[in-house]
Amino acid sequence: MKYESQSVAKNYFIFALVLFAGQALFGLLMGLQYIIGDFLAAYIPFNVARMVHTNLLLVWLLFGFMGASYYLVPEESETELFSPLLARITFWVFAAAGVATILGYLFVPYSELAELTFNELLPTMGREFLEMPTITKIGVVLVVLSFVFNLGMTILKGRKTVINMVLITGLIGLAVFFLFSFYNPENLVLDKYFWWFVVHLWVEGVWELIMGAILAFTLIKVTGVDREIIEKWLYVIIAMALISGLIGMGHHYFWIGPSEYWLWLGSIFSAIEPIPFFMMVVFAFKMVRERRLEHGNQIALTWALGTSVMAFLGAGVWGFIHTLAPVNYYTHGSQITAAHGHLAFFGAYVMIVITIISYAMPIMRGRPQGNCLKAQKLERSAFWVMCISMLGITLALTVAGVWQIVLQRLPDDANALSFMATQEQLHPIFWVRFVCGLGFVSGMAMYLTSFFVGEKNGLAVDGPSQA
Repeated sequence: MKYESQSVAKNYFIFALVLFAGQALFGLLMGLQYIIGDFLAAYIPFNVARMVHTNLLLVWLLFGFMGASYYLVPEESETELFSPLLARITFWVFAAAGVATILGYLFVPYSELAELTFNELLPTMGREFLEMPTITKIGVVLVVLSFVFNLGMTILKGRKTVINMVLITGLIGLAVFFLFSFYNPENLVLDKYFWWFVVHLWVEGVWELIMGAILAFTLIKVTGVDREIIEKWLYVIIAMALISGLIGMGHHYFWIGPSEYWLWLGSIFSAIEPIPFFMMVVFAFKMVRERRLEHGNQIALTWALGTSVMAFLGAGVWGFIHTLAPVNYYTHGSQITAAHGHLAFFGAYVMIVITIISYAMPIMRGRPQGNCLKAQKLERSAFWVMCISMLGITLALTVAGVWQIVLQRLPDDANALSFMATQEQLHPIFWVRFVCGLGFVSGMAMYLTSFFVGEKNGLAVDGPSQA
């Protein structure tokens, strides 16, 4: 570790992984409730489990992004973090707010939670993915503002690199677009129109800049390829991602009431969206072929390559499958949407956070060449188990979605099955999804266990000094 202030990232990474484990367990619970509807329903109803599952996803990824930024910005800027104390305070405030909100979901009826948090003063609750109380949203804004300020001041006093500029641009965009979560118009079409400014422009816009910056930083460190080469690739990839992602938001506008031109804009630019993800695959593998050193932390390189491939499959291929308007007419809101969401989030954002954790955490624990060989072998097994399990979940949900459309949406009204009758027909496929979910949780357990395997348990890694 080159700069002492980089150590503030450790708490962010540890807490992110704890929340990740919680998110996966609630996903497993939901998978079982799809089949056995009353399983723990008296204690954790499906709507509560889903709210916790999705909110934990967003919060732990934010913790991961913050930890990644606090680690790489000082090294890129070649200076200590502007205020390590502010970073530590930010962590505890955000962690306390996150835990309190999740406990509120679990133990307080949602309507009572809205009253307790004075939602009537500024109504923002009740919308999918943005269910957190208004007071929590205000806390998130304050946390993110202090976070961006801390990083911005660090970059201003140090070296300005392309990676830092791309990262801070993405983080500022994250903060700005989150402000639309406070806009809650009574008109449902208007509400959905601006709701996507948060949900879409995060995951298919500014988060891609954050992902690209973290991937580029990791590849520089573990391959030794010249910075100029990686930076040129990064420029092209983020330009394509922004051009396609910003206007591609139109694929969410097909059926909510906006003008008909969104059918064309949404379809055309959604068809372009897989291109930057494919470029990311080419970029990652090209950098590995041209590497100038063999870094001891090979598992971080495995995660980096896996990120590019799985992101292309989930965000690119599975996104394209159902975003053209004539296809989306039938697939919208089906299990195909869930298939795309699971693989895209895992491939693009879960895996990039794991990538930087797998690279940075060993360094912060005094292992500059990565964890010992035994730990890396266990982590590599975890990598394959998690990736194969997530592909299994995705394929199961895709088959369920296609069958759902065949039974419920393609036939005329007289022959179409009802929603509940269709769900019953999908139970065998949901069992497959649940088994794959068990596999994913086991892979996650293997990954977490790898951090506790030290040199005493396996051979230490010898290799060249850190790039």
